Amino acid sequence: MGKNTGGSFLIETADPEDIFTPEDMTEEHKLVAKAAEEFLLGEVAPVIDDLEAKEEGLMEKLLRKSAEVGLMGGDIPEEYGGMGLDKISSLIITEKVPLGGPFAVANVDHTGIGSLPIVYFGNDEQKKRYLPGLASGELIGSYALTEPEAGTDALNAKTTAVLSEDGKYYILNGEKQFITNAAYADIFITYAKIDGEQFTGFIIDRDSEGLSLGEEEDKMGIRGTSTRSLILENVKVPVENLLFKPGKGHVVAFNILNIGRYKLGGACVGAAKLALGDAVQYAKSRVQFGHPIADFGLIKEKIGEMAIRTFIAESMVYRNAGLIEERLKDIDMTSPEAGYESARGIEEYATECSINKVYGSEMLDYVVDETLQIHGGYGYIKDYPVERYYRDSRINRIFEGTNEINRLLILRMLFRRAMKGQLPLIQAMKQAASDLLKPSGLRQVPQEGMEMLTYLVENAKKIALLTAGAAYQAHPDDLDSQQEILGMISDIIIEIFAMDSGLLRVKKMKMKSGDEGVEISDAIIHVYIVDAMMRIERWAKLIFAAISSGDTLRTQLSALKRLTRYTPVNSVALRRKIADRIIKIGRYVVQ
Repeated sequence: MGKNTGGSFLIETADPEDIFTPEDMTEEHKLVAKAAEEFLLGEVAPVIDDLEAKEEGLMEKLLRKSAEVGLMGGDIPEEYGGMGLDKISSLIITEKVPLGGPFAVANVDHTGIGSLPIVYFGNDEQKKRYLPGLASGELIGSYALTEPEAGTDALNAKTTAVLSEDGKYYILNGEKQFITNAAYADIFITYAKIDGEQFTGFIIDRDSEGLSLGEEEDKMGIRGTSTRSLILENVKVPVENLLFKPGKGHVVAFNILNIGRYKLGGACVGAAKLALGDAVQYAKSRVQFGHPIADFGLIKEKIGEMAIRTFIAESMVYRNAGLIEERLKDIDMTSPEAGYESARGIEEYATECSINKVYGSEMLDYVVDETLQIHGGYGYIKDYPVERYYRDSRINRIFEGTNEINRLLILRMLFRRAMKGQLPLIQAMKQAASDLLKPSGLRQVPQEGMEMLTYLVENAKKIALLTAGAAYQAHPDDLDSQQEILGMISDIIIEIFAMDSGLLRVKKMKMKSGDEGVEISDAIIHVYIVDAMMRIERWAKLIFAAISSGDTLRTQLSALKRLTRYTPVNSVALRRKIADRIIKIGRYVVQ
């Protein structure tokens, strides 16, 4: 198994120097961030209310104008008119776009799932025809996968494609639902079954005869974006617009979803930082009982926890982007197979992409909920942005595959990699079980500092291996149907990637500057890992109780007790320390 391969975080100890952290950003990365921020704050933020009111023509005008500063073609190769940015730069832009409110969803849809299927799976002629326009803003992209009866179960699509008698067109019939950017999209990436059987991708031009749109959906959140149905009635799609290969639409769809998931995690981090900043500013200005509410312990607890979860999510998404960038750097982008090879490179980290999607979306829901709570009644009023943050965040747990399906995918994908010989997971599970039978000895349990945190993370990995192995042994033939158990094991794995990513980041910070200036990050990782171990211990008990009984259960619980021996930290004081620093600066900071 190669270094830092997909899923290896679960069974290996990574070196801090081998992961990318936000502190590793180059001057070029910072310039990308600055350009994006200046455009969003200068051009988009002032008209968010107009976007929410669906002012006609405004969203497409902003999308096209954003192309002038590179916000539409970051992932499109330079030879096709894009900027050909590295994956870190692309993620930086994605993190910044929430500054533009509903613009973020429209932009991420275009730059991600609305154009990358052509970048990765289009042939040269398709790339030459569409990518320059998608990069310049002349064309706006959209992605049409979901159907009334096929959401997460995409392969159950009812849309059909039949080759015309003259062999020049595919005739498409069906309906796609909940299509972002539909009102102003110039092209739609969609899927249909050739002869009702072969699930295949297609590029459809907006002016195609027989193509029509349903009414705008009246949504709870992301109200400034267009969401409509795409209706296909005998739409003639030229055969040259078939994307990739007949019957291989699932390869396109699932790989593009991986990209969408890792990008969504970045967008959630940006939105969380924005909400946290608002929460802090309001808490400092709102006076009750003669004091700003920022002085009160329960408000500090909220601010501290919001900062902790944001830091952890930020660590995870940039680690993932760094892994993907490293994987793709040796691909010859002039090769006809470059796009497909790039998509396969991203597929290497499909598990991590799902983890980031789940963690990021649930982290953001927590942050906006507590931001609204800090605002009290004012947070429920549309005059304050937090009301919109709260509504807009909820869709992220549904986008790019629901969090439930992603939880099931996490463990399934790890087992699939194991079966293909890409990850020695089975051996690791057997080793973890074998180690429990050995005498525990008198090993000293570290009581504090990085040594203790490292010990806890390594033990958390053993717990994940033990629970997964025990579940597999208890249900060798029907594990897929044990969704509650799979979900809890995936929760443990998510926490491990979170703990591990945050710990490696802090270790790397300490390697660069020593303990000086790392006090807040150090406090964050201490609180997070100890709290995470409490959650992991609870899930493990529930899993063992669901699959075992009698002596087997007692043995498993005894092993769990050995792996969860540690001294709790004073999380109250540490959260206060984190909050005090955030309150003083007035925004999210890590030092």
